[in-house]
Amino acid sequence: AKPIVNGIEKKLAGQVPVIHIDVMSRTGSQIASRFGVRGVPTLLVVNGEGQSVLRQVGRLRQEPVLSALTDLRVPISIVE
Repeated sequence: AKPIVNGIEKKLAGQVPVIHIDVMSRTGSQIASRFGVRGVPTLLVVNGEGQSVLRQVGRLRQEPVLSALTDLRVPISIVE
């Protein structure tokens, strides 16, 4: 999961914030609870209103993340 998230983060560098949450920390546990995270790894795409628009649990994939950002009309330029 980490290589996938790191790859997404690299492709979107400086365009979209990618935030890693440690669900074992106090703050991370609160955030996980707020978004209903029950398994690790979980990847969420959150819109400007703080609503989850994409959830991936277990096997993570880049394509749905990029598609969700496009659906949100986030102007992104993929860095290879």
